[in-house]
Amino acid sequence: MKKELKHFVVSSQQINDMEKKLFCAGMPVAALMEKAAILTANRIKDLYPNPKKVSVLVGPGHNGGDALVIARELHLAFYQVSIYSFSKENAKELTQQHLRYAEYLTISICQSIEEILKAELIIDGIFGYGLTREISGEPHELINRVNISGIPVLSIDIPSGINSDTGAIMGIAIAAERTFCLGMWKLAHFQDQAIVNLGEIELIDIGITDITFENNQQQPTRTILSYCLAQKYLPLPRPLLTHKYQQGHLLLICGSRRYGGSAILSGLGARGGGVGMLSIAVPSSLKSLLIGQLPEALVIGCSETASGAIAEIEGIDLSQYDAIVCGPGLTIEAHHLIPKILESSLPVILDADALNSLALLNLIPSLPYRNCPTILTPHLGEFKRLFPQIKDPEQDRFTSVSLASQLSGSMILFKGARTLVSNPDGQIWCVAQSTPALARGGSGDVLAGLIGALVVQSFSRDLSAVVATAAWWHAQAALLAERERTELGVDPLTLSSYLTKVLSPLVI
Repeated sequence: MKKELKHFVVSSQQINDMEKKLFCAGMPVAALMEKAAILTANRIKDLYPNPKKVSVLVGPGHNGGDALVIARELHLAFYQVSIYSFSKENAKELTQQHLRYAEYLTISICQSIEEILKAELIIDGIFGYGLTREISGEPHELINRVNISGIPVLSIDIPSGINSDTGAIMGIAIAAERTFCLGMWKLAHFQDQAIVNLGEIELIDIGITDITFENNQQQPTRTILSYCLAQKYLPLPRPLLTHKYQQGHLLLICGSRRYGGSAILSGLGARGGGVGMLSIAVPSSLKSLLIGQLPEALVIGCSETASGAIAEIEGIDLSQYDAIVCGPGLTIEAHHLIPKILESSLPVILDADALNSLALLNLIPSLPYRNCPTILTPHLGEFKRLFPQIKDPEQDRFTSVSLASQLSGSMILFKGARTLVSNPDGQIWCVAQSTPALARGGSGDVLAGLIGALVVQSFSRDLSAVVATAAWWHAQAALLAERERTELGVDPLTLSSYLTKVLSPLVI
C-alpha cells in the first residue's frame, strides 16, 4: 500500500541518500529540478495572481537552479522579473545553464542590491538544505538588506541561512513570509528556533515515491501528525454495544488548595476526550468545588497538609483504574505520592509538579523498569530539570526528545510551538499546527486530562500515536477557538469547551 510520504520528516543526509538513489535509477537531475520549480512557480502564481515586480535571488547550488526555473516561468507569465546572482564562477553546471537561458530570454540581471529592493516580492534561492557553515561576505549583506527592507520573501525549500536539521541560524538567515518545502519535510521545518524565519510553510509534492522511500537505507522515522493520521487514531466512533467501563476508567490525582482550578481543568480535558468513567483525587477541602464543576466524576477527598496539598491517597485501590494522570496543581509538597503511583501496574501520565517531583527525587533511572507505559509531558523548563545531561535541548528538539525517551524508557511529549512526542523505539510524532493562544496558565492541565482520556480508550492502539493525537486535538481546539473568539479569547475553560467542536465534524 502506498505510504503517505508527506507525513515523514527527513534529515539532510536522508534526503541526499534518496536523491542519489533517484539519480542512479535514471531520474535526470534536470528533470527533477524542472518539476519541483515549475510546481513551485505555479503555486506562487496561485498565491499572487496579478503579475508583480519580482526579484529572484540565485545562489551557486541547485537551490539557485530551482530559483532560475521559477524566474523563467514567472517571466513567461508576464511578471516583471529581475535576477540577482553571485558566485557565478562557482555555480553548479545546471545552475549556470539556467542562468544562460534566463539571459537569452532577456530577463533582467540586477547589478546591485539596490535594484533588488525595488521589487514587490522576492524569491529566495540562495542556499538550500545541508548548509553547515556560517554565512559571511556578500550573502550576509544581501540577506541583511532584504530582511530590513520589509519586502515579502518566498523561500525555496528552506530560508537561506537556516540549518536544515537543527533549525539554527548560521550567522544570519532570510526571514521568509512563506516557505515552499520541496518533496519531503526537513527537520528544521518543525524546530522551534526556525519558526520565525519560516513563515507559513507548505509542501510541494514532487513525486518522491514509496519505492524510493522503501529502498533508502536510512528510512525517515519522524512523522508529522496531520489530519488523516489523527482521524485514524481517534477512538471515535464508539461501537453500538458498549458501556462506560469499556470506554475506560481514568484516575486524576491533582489539585491543591492553592491550585484548585487545575483539577477542574484537567477534569474538563478528560470530559472533552470522552472518558467513560472519571475519578478525581483531590484534597478534601476541594471536594465540593469539584463536584459542582464535574458532577459526573467520582470525586475522592484525600487527607491534606496544613498548606492544602494532598497528604496521602489512602484507601484508593489503583488496580480498579485503567490509567492515572498525576500532577496538575499538585504542588511539589506532594512529591511523596510519585513513587507509589509509579509502583502501579498502570499507564501513568505525569505532568506539571509531578514532573518536578520526579526530578527532585531523581526517579528517571527507575522508569525503564516499569512494566507499563510512562508518559511525561514537560515544557522546556521541566525538560531541563528532568534531563540535565541533555545540554541546550532547544537547539535540536528532535534529537533531544529522542534521547530523553531512550534515557527514561518513557514516552515524552515535549511541549512547544511544534509539540513532539517520542517513544523509546525512536518514533517521533510532530504536531505541525499550533497557536500562541495556548500560552496561558491552565492550557496544559486541559491537555493532561485529554491525554488520559484517550489513553484509557485506546488499549489496542499505538500509544505514542494516541498521545500525539491528544496533542493534535488540543491544538486544533485552540485554533478553532482562536478563529471564532480571537487569540485573546482562548482561555483554558473555553479551550476545553472546543474539544468536542473539533470532532463535530472533524475540522482541520
